[in-house]
Amino acid sequence: MPDRITTDTIDGLKETAFAVATEYARRLPHARYCDVRVEVEEGKSASAENGNPKHSSEDYTFCFGVRVIAGRRATAAGYWGQLLGSRDLDSFAETLREGVRHAHRRAVGSARRKELAMGRFSWLGESLADTTLAPIPVRQDTVAARYRQDPRAVPLPKVVEAAREASRACAALDGRLVYNVVGASTTLIRELFCSSEGASIDQSHAQSESFYFNVATSEHGTLELYDFTGHHAGWEAIEEGWHTDIVDLPDLMAFTTGLAKVTLETAAAPPLKPPEGDVTVVLDPHFAALVCHEVLGHPSELDRALKYETAYAGRSWLFHTLKDNQIGKQVGSPVLNVFSDPTLDAYGHFLYDHEGTPARRVHHVRNGVYEEFLNSRQTAAILGVQPNGSCRATDASMVPLIRMTNTVFAPGDRDPQEVLREVDHGYYLKGHRIPSVAESRENFRISAMQVYEIRNGKLGQLYRDGSLMSDSRDFFMRIDAMGTDFRVFPIPNCGKGQPMQAKRMGNGGPTIRSVGRLVRGG
Repeated sequence: MPDRITTDTIDGLKETAFAVATEYARRLPHARYCDVRVEVEEGKSASAENGNPKHSSEDYTFCFGVRVIAGRRATAAGYWGQLLGSRDLDSFAETLREGVRHAHRRAVGSARRKELAMGRFSWLGESLADTTLAPIPVRQDTVAARYRQDPRAVPLPKVVEAAREASRACAALDGRLVYNVVGASTTLIRELFCSSEGASIDQSHAQSESFYFNVATSEHGTLELYDFTGHHAGWEAIEEGWHTDIVDLPDLMAFTTGLAKVTLETAAAPPLKPPEGDVTVVLDPHFAALVCHEVLGHPSELDRALKYETAYAGRSWLFHTLKDNQIGKQVGSPVLNVFSDPTLDAYGHFLYDHEGTPARRVHHVRNGVYEEFLNSRQTAAILGVQPNGSCRATDASMVPLIRMTNTVFAPGDRDPQEVLREVDHGYYLKGHRIPSVAESRENFRISAMQVYEIRNGKLGQLYRDGSLMSDSRDFFMRIDAMGTDFRVFPIPNCGKGQPMQAKRMGNGGPTIRSVGRLVRGG
């Protein structure tokens, strides 16, 4: 038995996982398909509170997940997932086979219930169908992680000290900053995917991120602001930041102290007095990122559109039924383009999803017309479209869900300063805070870190506690300018599913001008 599990452990498990998926699963009665996912994650994390170390950890995760599709007259899927430790390594082959048997029993049981419902309830039976997977290219591939500072080689005390120094620097800025907490982590993740179709994909990625939360006081009350930074890279993303043409992230010290200064400045500003009626609004790329995430990203997940899972405002204003939906219809102005692209070098980057589907760009909205949902192999088969590589789980022990990747408003052709200069009177929303959305996300309210009044094309008074509220379609139809200043931001905590899964992705866009209503509240 090894002393510890590492990402290198998967080297000794690949042959077993492939054999179980391709040979063992095929021998089970009425089995049609099987896939096996094995994952090892090695990471270090630390946090500091008001300049003092708060917690630190160095740990690993070792887990696997299985899906089996089986049935005689009808087919259904069954799943099994399990967390493992070093004591399980010697018995891994039998543990994995047992997991396949569990998943198979669940699939067969579901298929039998489906058969009974099809025969007993005509109205319900007509809505049931075999569980089928749309075809994909079957790949055998290895994807190496990219990093300069290997997360495994970064000493834990270095992570602790980085968090402590940043927290201490923020605490020393101003006595009105009454609380702060800084977190930092660096991780290496290795994922193995094998299927009965013959796929064998071994992909690894590094992941380093930090968060900052603080509270400031003023005569107007307290103000809480927080944000995240990070990239698919080694510790260098924390120590040096990350700077490309689409991602521009500061180092940890600049990130935390920068947000602390914004918090102090905004806390001292007067609360927004909402204007009456609709007004011209200009969104900065950071605010646009959350609009994209909440109002177009989640509604573009086909499992939500098909009502497979509807928790957490899980329906979609883009899809009511198979016959009543927005595919091919105008949902925004002609300058609006929205896409998801996991091949972009941002926080939602990968080359294969957790079904082994190759990553590709998905055009959701082109020239204002809705085109394509994010999908899985199963939901792609329902609509009769090609799988687009959007099915992922938080770890291998969980069921993959349809998730955003790098989901963004595409850049336009306008100078962002010119977009502002053309506004006689309006408001500039800078930095996102908290979203609130309707059940199908057909309308929304999203608060901003800062709201500036625009007069004669120039930024004027700064306000705190302001939010943008609008009907979703109306807002997108009234967009008249998209800037060239395209940026993608890391989103490390997108929650979906029951039990909850948190997933990392990228969201972003350029400066955007539209019309909406401002309301008070953070």
